[in-house]
Amino acid sequence: MGERVTVIGAGSWGTALAKLLAEKGLDVALWAHEPEVAEGINRKRRNPLYLAEVTLPEGIAATDRLEGAVAGASVVVSAVPSHALRRIWQALASELPDDALVVSCTKGIEAEGLKLMSQVLADCLPSHPAKNRVVLSGPSFAAEVARGLPTSVVVAGTDAGVTARVQEIFRTHAFLTFTGDDVIGVEVGGAVKNVIAIAAGVSDGLALGHNTRAAIITRGLYEMIKIGQALGANPITFAGLSGIGDLVLTCTANLSRNHTLGFDLGRGRALSDLRRGMRMAVEGLPTAEAVHRLAAKHGLNIPICDAMYRILYEGLEPRMAVEELCSMPLALELGALLH
Repeated sequence: MGERVTVIGAGSWGTALAKLLAEKGLDVALWAHEPEVAEGINRKRRNPLYLAEVTLPEGIAATDRLEGAVAGASVVVSAVPSHALRRIWQALASELPDDALVVSCTKGIEAEGLKLMSQVLADCLPSHPAKNRVVLSGPSFAAEVARGLPTSVVVAGTDAGVTARVQEIFRTHAFLTFTGDDVIGVEVGGAVKNVIAIAAGVSDGLALGHNTRAAIITRGLYEMIKIGQALGANPITFAGLSGIGDLVLTCTANLSRNHTLGFDLGRGRALSDLRRGMRMAVEGLPTAEAVHRLAAKHGLNIPICDAMYRILYEGLEPRMAVEELCSMPLALELGALLH
């Protein structure tokens, strides 16, 4: 293809995507925050901290130097945690070529500015053409992508030619890349599903059963759509991979860090103890705060997301949250969408 690819972020997701692209024959530069990660990849072809069991192709060259990381790249894959996105891209902006494609793979909402990741990138890259930036999202555990298991994602952007190019760059026999144009909807789905996954984990930790989990997924999707509509998304987007697809995945599998956090909370563990043991970002934590603030700003009634915020930030006991949710007044099932 002749693409020069740089992946920014060598966590599980960035490592898996770097492996996928290198196995397609592309030369991939991979920036890692931790020097030991870059050294491990270059010397032993393994990331010692993330996906440590996966052998990485020779086509990946890792570095811990941010300076020069994107210079000369034709495709830059952004896979850093949401809380670090603005800081890192402010440092990278001056070296990014105008014709480079930026593929945002971070799922989250900035808590301070209440901005989606594409909006943070727009702030950091004022001279970079907006049409050259896309988002990639969907039900995609990094460990399964790294193993080459069949996975479907969506690439969303404002220029059909650019999304088609990114679709082809990432497409493999097992990594199926669909395209779309609802950037806001795709990003809202990818972000809010993490909050709902914590709720599903709490339910499972409390042993509330399959019926409860199904209700959380379904009503959580309803809340996701309401948030998306408030921000200008197309409701149909949430019937797709970055809506119901990602939601089902993260709410039903123990590979989800958000579900695991919720499960441990449901079993009675303190959040402060769980935070101390976190090596990887749990995006549902900052997103719950951002969603809470968005709901207040737009006057949204989203009881599941609200309960998660109160559990995570106000010390609400999980069982008390369940009692409150089961006691709330009921109305037309999809009233906010039908009217």
